[in-house]
Amino acid sequence: IVSGLLDRTVRIWDATTGTQIGNPLHGHNASIWSVAFSPDGTRIVSGSFDRTVKIWDATTGTQIGNSLHGHDDSVLSVAFSPDGTSIVSGSLDRTARIWDATNGTQFTNPLHDHDDSVLSIAFSPDEIRIVSGSDGRTVRTRDATTGTQIGDPHYNDDVWSDAFLPDTTSSRSALVHTRVRIWDILNVPTSNLSTLSFNVFSQYTF
Repeated sequence: IVSGLLDRTVRIWDATTGTQIGNPLHGHNASIWSVAFSPDGTRIVSGSFDRTVKIWDATTGTQIGNSLHGHDDSVLSVAFSPDGTSIVSGSLDRTARIWDATNGTQFTNPLHDHDDSVLSIAFSPDEIRIVSGSDGRTVRTRDATTGTQIGDPHYNDDVWSDAFLPDTTSSRSALVHTRVRIWDILNVPTSNLSTLSFNVFSQYTF
């Protein structure tokens, strides 16, 4: 398990014993809001209130390459693509950005469609699309290559977490004080959900 903390560190934990693995990862200059493992487990990406995205070696704890600069405000959400070659980030600056996970360059111009902070972001399993949710009560789907929006945005409450089902045909969003939604499929009542993910069998965990 990887965690990002208010003390500006990234920490790795043994999921069986709960003990910390290695030393804390230092490098960010402000609280860390979002972290994620690469699909193969060899790297970690972190997004911070210092406006940067960093990539780490999950075994040694050393930073890989330079920090990714571009956001004009705190980075609130980060995710690897399923093949590990790309990273997507969402920010308080209302933009989403797509990065090359190898050299840190941006693939497209910043994605400016949201009218408030981008709180959550995820790649589809086939890497064709990106879904993002914002404090402006919208969920938007984009082409992962061009960054263009696909279809109309969905409107609800503040969106804190997004995840695609493994079949790639639908996405689920966690909304403040409302409910879990699988867009175009079904609505499942719940309360004050802040984060979620799917396993490979399309069963979900909160």
